[in-house]
Amino acid sequence: MHEPAAGAVALSPWQLALAAALVLIAGGISLALRLGLEKRLAWASVRTVVQLLIIGAILKWVFALERVLPIFGVVLVMTVIAGGAAIRRSSRTFPGAIWRSVVTLILSAWLTSILVTAAIIQVDPWYKAQYLIPLLGMILGNALTGISLCIDQLLQTLADKRDETEAELAHGATRWEAARGPLAAAVRRGMIPIINSMMVVGLVSLPGMMTGQILAGADPLQAVEYQIVVMFMIAAATAMGCILVALLVYQRLFNARHQLLSELIIKRMD
Repeated sequence: MHEPAAGAVALSPWQLALAAALVLIAGGISLALRLGLEKRLAWASVRTVVQLLIIGAILKWVFALERVLPIFGVVLVMTVIAGGAAIRRSSRTFPGAIWRSVVTLILSAWLTSILVTAAIIQVDPWYKAQYLIPLLGMILGNALTGISLCIDQLLQTLADKRDETEAELAHGATRWEAARGPLAAAVRRGMIPIINSMMVVGLVSLPGMMTGQILAGADPLQAVEYQIVVMFMIAAATAMGCILVALLVYQRLFNARHQLLSELIIKRMD
């Protein structure tokens, strides 16, 4: 693959302000229809601007340094935040859920990102921030959704069908035999978003990375090449993440005596 072309049109503060007017239109619709979303929309808009400006400044500094420690400091912070977000999106949780989510993302997202930069794109060095951080960010953003759906499905099934699961265990089923069905269903649930995206990419949607490269002046076919890599890496990381987090939940909620520890499952009140 070739280096993506540069040449994006620079935006002025007034152009950004004009873009913000689009959000004001959405807020006006909310007010007119009494949807009650205007405050949340305003807060989300402010957070979007502040968070992106902060990360933009940090990345500019990290890109200029090109040192391993600052790069992996950013990567680690991104992963911890993503791991926490994955658990907060689930309607149920359990003790130790967050660190299991973070470990899952480290093993799945980091492994996939390093494989892409080192072996597929062949960046030199493989940890170059310009490639590693944006690619990892795309993986984390999608993988945390899959992990969240997987955990939510698994915990809900184990909580709602506790009696059935315990009956299977009481009649001689091993913990793996009792959990295999819920585990498979949870992994399938977590994979649905990325599979749906892959089914319609290029037909219904033009993904962000491809669109960004085209706007920056890259050849459309070159942008497509990168987008193919992105879609495949997201699918791989999400699959690994869902499988790994499901196994970690299984290890936590089923003990060595083949008992379901359903009392550890906590339903969120918010």
